[in-house]
Amino acid sequence: MKKYLIDNAMIVPVDDERSPYFKGDLLVEGERIEKIVERPGAIKPDSDTEIIDGEDLIVMPGLVNGHGHTAMTLFRGYADDMPLQEWLEEKIWPIEELLSAEDIYWGTLLGIAEMIKGGTTTFTDMYFFMDQVAEAAVESGMKAVLSRGLVGLTDEDGKGLQETEEFINRWHGAERGRINVTIGPHAPYTCPPEYLKKVMALAEKTGRPLQIHLSETRKEVEDSLRQWGFSPPEQLYNMGFFDYPVIAAHCVHLTERDFYLLKEKNVGVIHNPGSNLKLGSGIASAAGMLKEGIRVGLGTDGAASNNNLDMIEEMRLAALISKGASEDPTLIDAAAAMKMATINGAEILGLLATGSLREGYKADLVGLRCDRPHLIPMHDPVAHLVYAAQAADVELVMVEGEILLEKGELKTLDEEKIKTEAEKCAFRLKEGIKKKR
Repeated sequence: MKKYLIDNAMIVPVDDERSPYFKGDLLVEGERIEKIVERPGAIKPDSDTEIIDGEDLIVMPGLVNGHGHTAMTLFRGYADDMPLQEWLEEKIWPIEELLSAEDIYWGTLLGIAEMIKGGTTTFTDMYFFMDQVAEAAVESGMKAVLSRGLVGLTDEDGKGLQETEEFINRWHGAERGRINVTIGPHAPYTCPPEYLKKVMALAEKTGRPLQIHLSETRKEVEDSLRQWGFSPPEQLYNMGFFDYPVIAAHCVHLTERDFYLLKEKNVGVIHNPGSNLKLGSGIASAAGMLKEGIRVGLGTDGAASNNNLDMIEEMRLAALISKGASEDPTLIDAAAAMKMATINGAEILGLLATGSLREGYKADLVGLRCDRPHLIPMHDPVAHLVYAAQAADVELVMVEGEILLEKGELKTLDEEKIKTEAEKCAFRLKEGIKKKR
């Protein structure tokens, strides 16, 4: 059993029962945090313990990316400055038709490499060729919550539902629970009510949560009101969809009644500020949802609409846009943004014993260099992490006691090979689109 002692670090535990930050030691034994002491030098290591010098590190829980389509790294910069529907219909959906299993594998590894280097230890993915996504996650050592994307309008024979069930049977709980599987209907506007009833039947049969895009754009809401007479959340509520555990991405355009329904049914919302801003979809009222007691985590969405997978940036955006849009600097303070990116996301995804640095919890943690000019002086480490830190500051990443990044270098992946192969895939796809035209 591997043992690590991170000594004399600035620890940000994201634990309401401890100080927001303190200088101390953290001992990892196997996959769990064995001890945390708020006094440097208090833990005496034995000869089997590897010591990690934490003097210049801020140690925090690993970041949880609650919504994404990881292999869309292949489309980074391919289609920018377009509204969502035009972006999807004219650029993204046509090129996605050309995707192969190999493309998904290398695109996912590229995204995983980026996320690890930015301090993310858990990612969520809804896409295609999900066996390749799972294999990439296993290879990397990251935690993953995966779902095969379901589009009811094109799944007339139910193949997608069958593949989802098979994927659950193959992968849910794999790698000692590091790989989890959810059911992923894309959105109410691509999955008609009759199809969603079949999705709900699968959730009933398998016991797995549902992951869906919800009220992402004003047009989506207006179309729903015109077609069904209800907002998208009302439509799902009325048909019993929210009777199952639901992870709802975006939730940008909500009514007061929508707030009430999400709270009543304990729906977890994943706020994607960077993607929503770039696509001009609007600004979700994350502060309003938190005030109402709705659980809110953070996600990056895909790199084609962000254009990075930087959860530190999402923390900062979540705090800043809430303040700016409401002209209230007290909304979503640094501690709240930190929780959204860690413990809130973990709880929404149904992950146990992660998202916080506590004794007995999984050793999913990140160490950032705090001796950089933009992080000095160290008045408040929590504020620094949210308002000043950068992905490039990440020095150490550990998932369940295994080191994935050390001194900024990936330990489980061949970064150069991944970059080379992913770029080949991306440009082959682009050439394929030219030939289609």
